[in-house]
Amino acid sequence: MAFPAFFAQAPRIALHDPLAQLLGASDDGLIEYGYEDAVRLAGHSCPTVAGAWLMTVRALRALYPDAPPQRGDIEATFADSATSGVTGVIANVVSLVTGATTDTGFKGLAGQHDRRNLLHFQGDIPGEIVFTRRDTGDQVAVSFSAQGVPGSPAAMPMLQKILAGSASDTEKQDFAQLWQDRVRRILEAIDQPGLVTVSPLPRAA
Repeated sequence: MAFPAFFAQAPRIALHDPLAQLLGASDDGLIEYGYEDAVRLAGHSCPTVAGAWLMTVRALRALYPDAPPQRGDIEATFADSATSGVTGVIANVVSLVTGATTDTGFKGLAGQHDRRNLLHFQGDIPGEIVFTRRDTGDQVAVSFSAQGVPGSPAAMPMLQKILAGSASDTEKQDFAQLWQDRVRRILEAIDQPGLVTVSPLPRAA
Protein backbone atom coordinates (compact mmCIF):
# COMPACT_ATOMS: atom_id res chain seq x y z
CA MET A 1 0.00 0.00 0.00
CA ALA A 2 1.24 3.47 -0.84
CA PHE A 3 -0.15 6.82 0.23
CA PRO A 4 -0.43 9.65 -2.30
CA ALA A 5 2.92 11.42 -2.58
CA PHE A 6 1.53 14.73 -1.35
CA PHE A 7 0.91 13.29 2.13
CA ALA A 8 4.65 13.43 2.82
CA GLN A 9 4.86 16.97 1.42
CA ALA A 10 2.20 18.37 3.76
CA PRO A 11 3.33 20.55 6.69
CA ARG A 12 4.90 18.54 9.50
CA ILE A 13 5.43 19.34 13.16
CA ALA A 14 7.84 18.10 15.83
CA LEU A 15 6.85 18.21 19.51
CA HIS A 16 8.76 17.53 22.69
CA ASP A 17 7.09 14.85 24.78
CA PRO A 18 8.69 14.57 28.24
CA LEU A 19 6.83 11.33 28.93
CA ALA A 20 8.25 9.75 25.77
CA GLN A 21 11.72 10.87 26.84
CA LEU A 22 11.27 9.58 30.40
CA LEU A 23 10.13 6.15 29.25
CA GLY A 24 12.71 5.85 26.47
CA ALA A 25 10.41 6.04 23.46
CA SER A 26 12.50 8.94 22.19
CA ASP A 27 16.00 9.66 23.46
CA ASP A 28 15.52 13.43 23.28
CA GLY A 29 11.75 13.46 23.64
CA LEU A 30 11.19 14.85 20.15
CA ILE A 31 8.45 13.20 18.08
CA GLU A 32 7.61 14.36 14.57
CA TYR A 33 4.09 14.04 13.21
CA GLY A 34 2.95 14.24 9.60
CA TYR A 35 -0.36 14.29 7.79
CA GLU A 36 -0.05 10.57 7.11
CA ASP A 37 -0.29 9.98 10.88
CA ALA A 38 -3.65 11.76 10.94
CA VAL A 39 -4.79 9.66 7.98
CA ARG A 40 -3.78 6.44 9.73
CA LEU A 41 -5.74 7.54 12.78
CA ALA A 42 -8.87 8.58 10.87
CA GLY A 43 -8.68 5.77 8.34
CA HIS A 44 -9.23 8.19 5.47
CA SER A 45 -8.09 11.49 3.96
CA CYS A 46 -10.65 14.24 3.41
CA PRO A 47 -11.06 18.03 3.78
CA THR A 48 -12.10 17.58 7.43
CA VAL A 49 -8.97 15.61 8.34
CA ALA A 50 -6.83 18.07 6.37
CA GLY A 51 -8.50 20.99 8.12
CA ALA A 52 -7.96 19.42 11.54
CA TRP A 53 -4.32 18.89 10.68
CA LEU A 54 -3.78 22.45 9.48
CA MET A 55 -5.59 24.02 12.43
CA THR A 56 -3.44 22.05 14.85
CA VAL A 57 -0.19 22.87 13.06
CA ARG A 58 -1.02 26.57 12.73
CA ALA A 59 -2.16 26.84 16.35
CA LEU A 60 0.96 25.18 17.74
CA ARG A 61 3.23 27.27 15.55
CA ALA A 62 1.56 30.39 16.94
CA LEU A 63 1.75 29.21 20.57
CA TYR A 64 5.37 28.04 20.35
CA PRO A 65 7.12 30.37 17.89
CA ASP A 66 10.62 29.72 19.20
CA ALA A 67 10.60 26.18 20.63
CA PRO A 68 9.00 22.78 20.04
CA PRO A 69 5.45 22.51 21.40
CA GLN A 70 5.25 20.56 24.65
CA ARG A 71 3.07 17.52 24.09
CA GLY A 72 0.92 16.80 27.12
CA ASP A 73 0.98 20.43 28.27
CA ILE A 74 -1.63 21.77 25.83
CA GLU A 75 -5.36 22.08 26.35
CA ALA A 76 -7.87 22.18 23.51
CA THR A 77 -11.42 23.46 23.84
CA PHE A 78 -14.02 22.99 21.11
CA ALA A 79 -17.05 25.19 20.56
CA ASP A 80 -19.24 22.21 19.61
CA SER A 81 -20.11 18.99 21.39
CA ALA A 82 -17.99 15.91 20.77
CA THR A 83 -20.80 14.27 18.79
CA SER A 84 -21.75 17.30 16.70
CA GLY A 85 -20.99 16.99 12.99
CA VAL A 86 -17.33 16.20 12.38
CA THR A 87 -16.10 17.54 15.74
CA GLY A 88 -15.15 14.07 16.95
CA VAL A 89 -12.99 13.44 13.89
CA ILE A 90 -11.21 16.76 14.36
CA ALA A 91 -10.76 16.16 18.08
CA ASN A 92 -9.09 12.81 17.42
CA VAL A 93 -6.46 14.53 15.26
CA VAL A 94 -5.93 17.23 17.88
CA SER A 95 -5.54 14.55 20.55
CA LEU A 96 -3.06 12.61 18.44
CA VAL A 97 -0.72 15.58 18.12
CA THR A 98 -1.13 17.32 21.48
CA GLY A 99 -1.70 14.27 23.69
CA ALA A 100 -4.77 15.96 25.19
CA THR A 101 -7.65 13.64 26.12
CA THR A 102 -10.92 13.80 28.04
CA ASP A 103 -10.88 11.16 30.78
CA THR A 104 -9.45 8.31 28.73
CA GLY A 105 -5.77 9.21 28.54
CA PHE A 106 -2.67 8.34 30.51
CA LYS A 107 -3.21 8.89 34.25
CA GLY A 108 0.31 10.10 34.92
CA LEU A 109 3.18 9.16 37.21
CA ALA A 110 3.24 10.58 40.73
CA GLY A 111 1.03 13.45 39.60
CA GLN A 112 3.09 14.21 36.51
CA HIS A 113 2.37 13.64 32.80
CA ASP A 114 -1.38 13.26 33.30
CA ARG A 115 -3.00 13.55 29.85
CA ARG A 116 -6.61 13.51 31.09
CA ASN A 117 -9.06 16.41 31.20
CA LEU A 118 -7.16 18.46 28.64
CA LEU A 119 -9.76 18.10 25.87
CA HIS A 120 -12.99 20.05 26.35
CA PHE A 121 -16.21 20.49 24.39
CA GLN A 122 -19.11 22.95 24.21
CA GLY A 123 -16.91 25.80 25.34
CA ASP A 124 -18.01 29.42 25.19
CA ILE A 125 -15.16 30.38 22.89
CA PRO A 126 -14.45 32.41 19.76
CA GLY A 127 -13.64 30.29 16.76
CA GLU A 128 -13.79 26.54 16.30
CA ILE A 129 -11.05 25.48 18.72
CA VAL A 130 -9.03 27.28 21.38
CA PHE A 131 -5.56 25.89 22.14
CA THR A 132 -3.99 26.85 25.48
CA ARG A 133 -0.44 26.51 26.77
CA ARG A 134 -0.75 25.31 30.35
CA ASP A 135 2.68 26.66 31.32
CA THR A 136 2.10 30.27 30.22
CA GLY A 137 -1.67 30.52 29.73
CA ASP A 138 -1.16 31.77 26.15
CA GLN A 139 -4.15 31.02 23.93
CA VAL A 140 -5.06 31.05 20.26
CA ALA A 141 -8.42 30.49 18.60
CA VAL A 142 -8.48 28.74 15.23
CA SER A 143 -11.14 28.09 12.61
CA PHE A 144 -11.11 26.35 9.24
CA SER A 145 -13.05 27.00 6.05
CA ALA A 146 -12.47 25.04 2.85
CA GLN A 147 -14.73 27.25 0.74
CA GLY A 148 -11.73 28.92 -0.86
CA VAL A 149 -10.51 25.57 -2.17
CA PRO A 150 -13.58 24.12 -3.94
CA GLY A 151 -13.84 20.56 -5.13
CA SER A 152 -14.54 19.42 -8.67
CA PRO A 153 -18.22 19.68 -9.70
CA ALA A 154 -17.89 16.14 -11.04
CA ALA A 155 -16.98 14.62 -7.67
CA MET A 156 -20.38 14.57 -5.95
CA PRO A 157 -22.30 12.94 -8.83
CA MET A 158 -19.59 10.27 -8.97
CA LEU A 159 -19.87 9.68 -5.22
CA GLN A 160 -23.63 9.29 -5.49
CA LYS A 161 -23.17 6.64 -8.17
CA ILE A 162 -20.59 4.84 -6.04
CA LEU A 163 -22.86 4.81 -3.00
CA ALA A 164 -25.75 3.60 -5.14
CA GLY A 165 -23.60 0.74 -6.44
CA SER A 166 -23.84 1.82 -10.07
CA ALA A 167 -20.37 3.28 -10.65
CA SER A 168 -17.80 1.64 -12.87
CA ASP A 169 -14.27 0.89 -11.68
CA THR A 170 -13.03 3.80 -13.80
CA GLU A 171 -15.52 6.16 -12.18
CA LYS A 172 -14.43 4.98 -8.74
CA GLN A 173 -10.79 5.68 -9.58
CA ASP A 174 -11.63 9.06 -11.08
CA PHE A 175 -13.59 10.03 -7.98
CA ALA A 176 -10.75 9.04 -5.65
CA GLN A 177 -8.31 11.12 -7.67
CA LEU A 178 -10.61 14.16 -7.67
CA TRP A 179 -11.23 13.80 -3.93
CA GLN A 180 -7.57 13.62 -3.03
CA ASP A 181 -6.70 16.42 -5.43
CA ARG A 182 -8.84 18.75 -3.34
CA VAL A 183 -7.19 17.53 -0.14
CA ARG A 184 -3.79 18.19 -1.72
CA ARG A 185 -4.77 21.73 -2.66
CA ILE A 186 -6.09 22.38 0.85
CA LEU A 187 -2.85 21.23 2.46
CA GLU A 188 -0.79 23.29 0.05
CA ALA A 189 -2.85 26.38 0.91
CA ILE A 190 -1.99 26.33 4.63
CA ASP A 191 -1.15 30.06 4.62
CA GLN A 192 -3.93 31.14 2.24
CA PRO A 193 -6.03 33.89 3.88
CA GLY A 194 -9.38 32.60 5.07
CA LEU A 195 -8.45 28.91 5.03
CA VAL A 196 -7.20 28.72 8.62
CA THR A 197 -7.88 31.71 10.85
CA VAL A 198 -5.57 32.06 13.85
CA SER A 199 -6.40 34.68 16.51
CA PRO A 200 -4.34 35.25 19.67
CA LEU A 201 -6.47 35.59 22.81
CA PRO A 202 -5.86 37.03 26.28
CA ARG A 203 -3.97 34.67 28.54
CA ALA A 204 -5.97 32.16 30.50
CA ALA A 205 -6.35 32.98 34.17
